[in-house]
Amino acid sequence: MIVSSAPRPAAGLATLLLLALLLPLLVVSSAASAAAATAGSTAATAPRPGEPMPPRPGARVDPALLHRAGTQVRLPPGGTPPPSLSARSWLVADAGTGHVLAAFNAHRKMPPASTLKALFALTVLPKLSQNAQHTVSERELSGIGEGSSLVGVKEDVTYKVADLWRGVFLHSGNDAVRVLAGLNGGWEATAREMEATARSLGAFDTKVVSPDGYDAPGQVSSAYDLAVFGREGLRNPDFARYCALPYASFPADGWSYGIRNTNRLLTGEDGIAKYPGILGVKNGYTSGAGHTLIAAARRDGRTLVVTVMNPSGGQRAVYEEARELLDWGFAHGAEARPVGSLLPPPATRLVSRPKTPAIPAAPDTGRATLAAGAPGKGPASGGAAARTPGSGPVAGAGAGSGGSPLARTPSGSAPAAGSSGDTAGAAGPAADRSAEDGARAAGQAAMAAGQAPSPLLPLLVVGSACVAAATLWMARRRTVR
Repeated sequence: MIVSSAPRPAAGLATLLLLALLLPLLVVSSAASAAAATAGSTAATAPRPGEPMPPRPGARVDPALLHRAGTQVRLPPGGTPPPSLSARSWLVADAGTGHVLAAFNAHRKMPPASTLKALFALTVLPKLSQNAQHTVSERELSGIGEGSSLVGVKEDVTYKVADLWRGVFLHSGNDAVRVLAGLNGGWEATAREMEATARSLGAFDTKVVSPDGYDAPGQVSSAYDLAVFGREGLRNPDFARYCALPYASFPADGWSYGIRNTNRLLTGEDGIAKYPGILGVKNGYTSGAGHTLIAAARRDGRTLVVTVMNPSGGQRAVYEEARELLDWGFAHGAEARPVGSLLPPPATRLVSRPKTPAIPAAPDTGRATLAAGAPGKGPASGGAAARTPGSGPVAGAGAGSGGSPLARTPSGSAPAAGSSGDTAGAAGPAADRSAEDGARAAGQAAMAAGQAPSPLLPLLVVGSACVAAATLWMARRRTVR
């Protein structure tokens, strides 16, 4: 056998050739790993399909601006100023963004009259089933202020909770407020809870003494706070549906009668023209507060909310001045830079909504009863209205409720638990499903990022392996001959 005199150079050459062939494979693999990592990072930070991009932060507005006396508005050169009104306080805002477009004495504390019922509804409406039934007792109707507006609630008559709310929103019935407050835990407890709701929304001018808005020493609110309540109410489908009703029937003992909304911009009655696109909200009057109004309207995709407090011209003036503010807001408000915001400050947004107080036991007369709640809200039991424990003034759509112009929509829904055949705590299948979901998410992220795996990669791997094998075979053949 003859041994070659140059085996080492041949082996060294083969090794270098093998490294040269494998180097592109290593580079491609590293690039693919980096691309996958980038795609995963992008998928983790990018919004999920179907989710809107978060809005860009707007220009910071000094909240102290609205605490100044007089008219506050920021217009470009040549911009049209808001109308000159007789109201002692007013405000116009974009309900969608919360931007205050213009205001006059926005934080001036004044009696709110029945516009305070908007805060009452924000606090109590989400907690009581609309289909629950209640038989009113004589004790529940005691303490109603002299001269109060009444819808005609009578003792020993059974009402649906929805009927009582129609009496509150349409006819501003203080008797209906009394019964609903009793179902919520009592008069004083409801007043304290209303104040807690106001604070959670960033409304700090409001002091509640009488939840129905009846004049009481120390009870105040402001044009700013009332606008906050109106805007937040439109985010609740039940609230939005009730406040937009122009007419309804109210039950009596075996019969019913018609009631109409006292907001003339909504009904177009008593010499006040109906406002185009009106959404309602709430009007009020007492001798101490004068005429007050929260009004909202929608036009060309924009929703505006206005508040007018105690104009000098009386009932007609409160509607006409609200009309002027709405007209200005739709025609020229978009030109104005915001002078404030109806959104609560960040620190306030983190405050928990008030806990639901325990509903008191049924009166000892034995005549107060509550039936099963509406589907999706849980049944009533023990004489208490069906509700969600610990719930606050958060938008919630009841059964059969209409849509809201500002209703909140959940970003996603979780799958129902407890389906047939599932075993709680099965770690193996759960882990498999988790791994599959993770792989699927990674693949979708890579495709979304436009970085799908290259089809040349398998060919490169196979080709490099074949060339390396051939090179080694030839080197060995030359070495041993």
